[in-house]
Amino acid sequence: MTGYSPSWLALRESADAAARAAELLGPLRSALPPDGPLVIWDLGCGTGSLGRWLSGRLRGPQHWILYDGDSGLLDRARAGAYRTADGPPATIETRAGDLAALRASDLAGASLVTASALLDVLTAAEVETIAAATACPALLTLSVVGRVRIFPAEPLDAGFAAAFDAHQRRGGLLGPDAVTAAAEAFGRRGASVLTRPSPWRLGPGQSALTAEWLRGWVGAAAEQEPDLAPFADGYLGRRLAECAAGRLTVEVHHLDLLAIPGGAS
Repeated sequence: MTGYSPSWLALRESADAAARAAELLGPLRSALPPDGPLVIWDLGCGTGSLGRWLSGRLRGPQHWILYDGDSGLLDRARAGAYRTADGPPATIETRAGDLAALRASDLAGASLVTASALLDVLTAAEVETIAAATACPALLTLSVVGRVRIFPAEPLDAGFAAAFDAHQRRGGLLGPDAVTAAAEAFGRRGASVLTRPSPWRLGPGQSALTAEWLRGWVGAAAEQEPDLAPFADGYLGRRLAECAAGRLTVEVHHLDLLAIPGGAS
C-alpha cells in the first residue's frame, strides 16, 4: 500500500471534508446498530481526518480503532479530537497492521468499517481481503475515478491525465478501477452497494493544495510516460503560475462507496 506524508494529509483535509458525499450518511445511519456503542474501524487511517469528519456526524458512543501500517501516522491520528454528534468525545485505539493480513476475526464486533483515499492504492487481492473480512457496513470514500478537469484547458491536459491514470495502475494497483472492483467484491458477498460523487473542486482559495497536487500529478505522469518528460517543466511552470495568480481551477473526481450487508439499503 502506498503511504502519504503527514504534510500532504494535512494539506488536503479541508478539501476532503468538503468533498465527502454527505448524502450517504442517511443510508449509513439507518444501517448501523441502534443500541450500544459503535465500534468503527478506520483502515489506512493516516492522520485520522475521516474519523474527525465522521464522528461528529454519528450519534451515540463511539469507539474508533485506527488501523495503519505507519506508526508515525498512528501517533498523529491518536492525538486528534474525535467528538460525537451528541457532544461527548469518542474513544480511540490504534493498531499497526498490514491490510493484506486482515481477517474477519480481526473485525469481529465491528459496527462500521471506513477508509478514505485508500481503495485506489490497493490491488484487487487487497480489496477482496477487505470485502471478505467485513460483515458490517463499509463506507469507503474519496477513490479516484480517472477524471480530472483543469480550467483553463490546455492541449497537453489529456496526455498528462492518461499517463497519470496509467501510473495509478502500476504494479497491479487498481487506481481508477478501484470503486468498480470494490462494488463487485462486496456485491458478490450479498451487500447492497451505493456510490456517490465526491469531487475536489479547487479554486483560488485552495492554491497551496492545488500547487502540491499539480507537482505530484505532473511528476507521476512524466515518470510513467517518458515522451511527456520534455514538456513537463514548461507545462508545470505555466500551471503553477496560473495557480499563484488565482486564475486556475481544478476538479479531481472521486467516488464514495457505501456497502450494506444483506442487500438492505
